[in-house]
Amino acid sequence: MGHVNLPVSKRNTRQWRLLDIVSLAFFGLVVLFFLLVFTRLGDSLAASGRQTLLLSNADPGQRQRIMELVEAGQKQAIEACPAAAVDHMPCEDPRRNSQLSREMNYYRERHCPPPDETPLCLIPPPDGYKIPVQWPESLHKIWHSNMPHNKIADRKGHQGWMKQEGPHFIFPGGGTMFPDGAVQYIEKLGQYIPIKGGTLRTALDMGCGVASFGGYLLAEDILTVSFAPRDSHKSQIQFALERGVPAFVAMLGTRKLPFPAFSFDLVHCSRCLIPFTAYNATYFIEVDRVLRPGGYLVISGPPVQWPKQDKEWADLQSVARALCYELIAVDGNTVIWKKPTGDSCLPNQNEFGLELCSESDDPNRAWYMKLNRCVSRTSSAKEAISVGTIPKWPDRLAKAPSRAGVVKKGLDVFNADTRRWERRISYYKKSLNLKLGTPAVRNVMDMNAFFGGFAAAIRSDPVWVMNVVPSHKPATLAALYDRGLIGVYHDWCEPFSTYPRSYDFIHVSGIESLVRYPGFDKRRCNLVDLMVEMDRILRPEGTVVIRDHPEVIERVNRIARAIRWTATIHEKEPGSQGRERILVATKSFWKLH
Repeated sequence: MGHVNLPVSKRNTRQWRLLDIVSLAFFGLVVLFFLLVFTRLGDSLAASGRQTLLLSNADPGQRQRIMELVEAGQKQAIEACPAAAVDHMPCEDPRRNSQLSREMNYYRERHCPPPDETPLCLIPPPDGYKIPVQWPESLHKIWHSNMPHNKIADRKGHQGWMKQEGPHFIFPGGGTMFPDGAVQYIEKLGQYIPIKGGTLRTALDMGCGVASFGGYLLAEDILTVSFAPRDSHKSQIQFALERGVPAFVAMLGTRKLPFPAFSFDLVHCSRCLIPFTAYNATYFIEVDRVLRPGGYLVISGPPVQWPKQDKEWADLQSVARALCYELIAVDGNTVIWKKPTGDSCLPNQNEFGLELCSESDDPNRAWYMKLNRCVSRTSSAKEAISVGTIPKWPDRLAKAPSRAGVVKKGLDVFNADTRRWERRISYYKKSLNLKLGTPAVRNVMDMNAFFGGFAAAIRSDPVWVMNVVPSHKPATLAALYDRGLIGVYHDWCEPFSTYPRSYDFIHVSGIESLVRYPGFDKRRCNLVDLMVEMDRILRPEGTVVIRDHPEVIERVNRIARAIRWTATIHEKEPGSQGRERILVATKSFWKLH
């Protein structure tokens, strides 16, 4: 059979179309090669691929093998996370949590991935990161490049929150309800409550913005825990911490806040938009739980004498009356109440059905506990813990609190712990060449705080300390608040609720006890994961001090090398009992590119 002869024009058209396709494909491959090799697109794609690998749960066995090799000193380094992870918080991951229920803001609370799904990599600093501005200058300005997020400055700059000026973010000290500055606002509150004189020491600022309220209360020796969720503003808590102000990420949703009962002398809400009377006043009940008897509650903004919120304002006043709160003042859109010192007000007839909790209820239990539908009994403390009865600051720091009785022979143990840490801190500063007491250290964490002896011993340093009491250990956090310190409950088998690069100095005594079951040799979680988390929340060039048995310190030292820390091991201070050694490590300032 003969060939079919096509017209010349049609034959050439088909041939040229084929040549065009081949040529374009070849040219495209060449361009792609140059883009991948000589531009950041290649880095970005590679990082994306690495992130997929690091976040993958396809082979949990491989992850476990890597950790075993690291602990044995057979793997030299843990990989860096991709650039997109610079602000990663494993338990407050919007991509993961956005699929959860919106009811009572459940999706904005802590939701941690299983350990096998937590990235085993080191969070890098952002491009252009610099060692933070030192305190107290940091209260007023920070480096823009350390967190180049302009949303708050763009949206809230006219209210005095913050603004960008050259290479810095500037903080004028304002807020939505105090655009003229926190100083004037605090002076106004001082007309009604004892801001000065040491009567008030611990405060809670809910929905804190960039924490200017807490920052300026420091001048009055009032130590404020500021919290806000990771929301559309994204970085408000990150800004607070960069300024050197105590803060952490939290949401008042379906669970109790991670504090013991009767912790705070003052609770403050400035346009925090918490619906206090919703769900039968559940949120007001939680505020009442953490507010010390005789303490003050300040709410500024909606619904206080706010347009079109008459019912909400009336309901708020009804709840306060039902709990026998004393109305101190209504000044414009600000209301101030004082909590009663006893339980005598309830039971009573009230439209919200408020009742006292049973006598068997322990109001100090708060880690992953659902919100109460009942009002905590102040008599459950059985001690003189009311504002006005508890010693003033700074006397309360040294006085053994009655709530130290949570442990056997608690008062004796408390006094011995205080003396022990005075001796240890003296040795740390004289013999270990630590930066404690210098402007290089502002934000400090004690991961296993017990009675807060470490924090009390550095009280004269220009620092604040986040004292963490592990949730599986004796509940000493209430006694810690009674002495005028601050802290939270936490389980160190999970990531902490803060941004990367939050702390200048991390201290832990007995690190092995954080990952083991009490009284057993069995581990609850892995030491490698814990130290990778410590690296996440530690700033570049930050310091870590770890005390433990010699065999534990050797294992910690091997892990430290794998996460790029420079570590030295020291003998314990003279006269100290027990088998302990001390590891002092510095986090290296490495960059992804």
